[in-house]
Amino acid sequence: MSWQSIIFILVLVLFAICLFLVQHYYQVRLRNEIGRAQRSERIKTVFMANVSHALRTPLNAIITDSQKLLDNEESDPKKLNAMMTTINQNGKQLLYFISQLLELSSFESSMATFTMIEVNLAELMASYRREAQRDAGAEVTVVVRSPLSPHAKGTVDTNLMYQLMTHLLHNALAHTQEGTITIDYDQDDKGMRIEVIDTGDGEVQDFKSGLSTLTSGGELALFNQRSGLGLSICKSIVEGLHGTIDLKSEKGKGTHVTVWIPCKMRDTKKGLVK
Repeated sequence: MSWQSIIFILVLVLFAICLFLVQHYYQVRLRNEIGRAQRSERIKTVFMANVSHALRTPLNAIITDSQKLLDNEESDPKKLNAMMTTINQNGKQLLYFISQLLELSSFESSMATFTMIEVNLAELMASYRREAQRDAGAEVTVVVRSPLSPHAKGTVDTNLMYQLMTHLLHNALAHTQEGTITIDYDQDDKGMRIEVIDTGDGEVQDFKSGLSTLTSGGELALFNQRSGLGLSICKSIVEGLHGTIDLKSEKGKGTHVTVWIPCKMRDTKKGLVK
């Protein structure tokens, strides 16, 4: 066999290998896109089946009680206070419901691509603390702890980090009427470890295996502040970032959530006394 024939055969083999790799690549992408579309469709279907109840219940309560106030049907101060409390609680429930709709509508698109930028971690965590403290009750204190330098920087997707921390802190606030919520962050195994620890009720909580499982059983009674929808979004975000998330709850003693995500960090010891 001549060397020209050998070269021709090698070119054909290389061409066949390239063709196979390209085909495999697009098959994988096609399966991923089909899976994403199916998950999105299931979430939308279940949402439409439950949105009427989720909207009508608090709205009816608000309309009924506010109409009674307008008609001056009640003069007992205790009953008036109870009615105003109900209106306030249902108003907050509607606000939370709307925020969850916005999260669900933007979640899939935000996971499609990552925009990584370098930020000062102390400033970033402080911004989450301020927002959580604003929403916390008078008996709840939100604090940030870290052994890292205040100059430490990390490269993260700030949009996904905001979603992640907001849901973790909202979940902690929903279960903590008094006590402390602690945000603890550190460098760990070529990434960043974030812990959100509360001293709340320690009610048993768990992650769903992904947003798609929220539709199992054909019902989604998840649009309330203690539902766990936020935790499932957190799990999906962390998995999308190729990280890990763990949750431990102990009745009456609180909940401890630990997140690890790959993260390029620098200046972690800058200015610290050795």
